[in-house]
Amino acid sequence: MNLQLNGPRLPAASGKADRLVVFCHGYGADGNDLIDLGRHWQRLMPTAAFVSPHAPERCAMSPMGYQWFPITRMQPEEMTRGVERAAPTLNAFIDSELARQGLDGSRLALVGFSQGTMMSLHVGLRRQTPPAAIVGFSGALPGAENLPAEIQGRPPVLLTHGDADDMIPVQAMFAAANGLAAAGVATRWHVSRGIGHGIGPDSLDLAGQFLVDAFAGRCAVEAKNAPCAWPELATAS
Repeated sequence: MNLQLNGPRLPAASGKADRLVVFCHGYGADGNDLIDLGRHWQRLMPTAAFVSPHAPERCAMSPMGYQWFPITRMQPEEMTRGVERAAPTLNAFIDSELARQGLDGSRLALVGFSQGTMMSLHVGLRRQTPPAAIVGFSGALPGAENLPAEIQGRPPVLLTHGDADDMIPVQAMFAAANGLAAAGVATRWHVSRGIGHGIGPDSLDLAGQFLVDAFAGRCAVEAKNAPCAWPELATAS
């Protein structure tokens, strides 16, 4: 797959970006679905630029939306093949956006929802220059068994999930946290009570502060000994 992605962008509120947040939307949506998260987080990160590309393929199940890869059976093998196939296109987009902002890869954060979480985890953990952080809402970790052999860096990861999610059950988050921990990735997770397949306001606020801390280097330091987190946030290690 050799496609050029595009999507809505939000420049740094300060006028000059020193960090880049790339959103990866879910199956059947498009980049407009997540770009408003950047507007919510601008007050916390006024020097962050945000971009939310449309995934590379039109979605058969939602013709007005896009997909990173097709989903037919939600089987682990299918998910793994899908993220592997779409990864080069997302990586190329990330590289071009970093160059556009004049930033090093360490000034990147990836934020995904659902299928976009799968992409963010797969790509972010395999980039030669690890991102500052990865946030995954309501997703899963395809190919966890391959991760220890393929991982290139260990940025701090935050996973959140709604306990009423009937599309991707909350158990997928716990499985992902265990898979990340097995690969030595400092992972924090949070369950939003009463939330279905979406992003709870508590998760949104926790994720914003997590990104602030990660870009400041506080998570990477504190992860060695204690959670860089809040009382309601747990750590897998």
